[in-house]
Amino acid sequence: MKIRQRRKYIMAFYMAGFLIGILYANMAAKQYITSTGIFSEYFLNQYLSIDVIAEEYIAYILQIRVLPIAVFVVIGQTKLRKPSVICWLLWTGFSSGMLIVASIVQLGVKGVLLCLIGITPQFLFYILAYIVIMWYFYTYPVSTWNGGKTIFVVLTMALGILTEVYVNPILMKMFINAM
Repeated sequence: MKIRQRRKYIMAFYMAGFLIGILYANMAAKQYITSTGIFSEYFLNQYLSIDVIAEEYIAYILQIRVLPIAVFVVIGQTKLRKPSVICWLLWTGFSSGMLIVASIVQLGVKGVLLCLIGITPQFLFYILAYIVIMWYFYTYPVSTWNGGKTIFVVLTMALGILTEVYVNPILMKMFINAM
């Protein structure tokens, strides 16, 4: 019974952040969203013309993916583990809501598809790694950490990084060409 309640709370925090992100994007940041160029025709064409150098890109991806999870794990070793999970879920939901609104405003349904392609397949792996960590932090001290969880998190993060570097650019270029 408690596990079901905890799952509901975890999803509720993400959805609350998502709703706040949508509201913020539609009310407070609408002008900023319509003026940004991430979903503009020019930016998308620039993306098509760039050749991704895997060695340089993997160094960049390692920085932006490993650092946040490392900070999250360090904070999770303190008494702030549950608040850190809640903050992470709210922030992730907020960011997702903002991104979806920006993509819809700029490109309509194609924007949502572009966002989905943009996070595929790497975020499937990242989400699995974060879920294992969040679940442990949120259910601590009932659940315990072990070597299997460590191996799972390291492997899923590594697979996420590799697919983000080698697979995602191909999928993005294919989709943008098809637009």
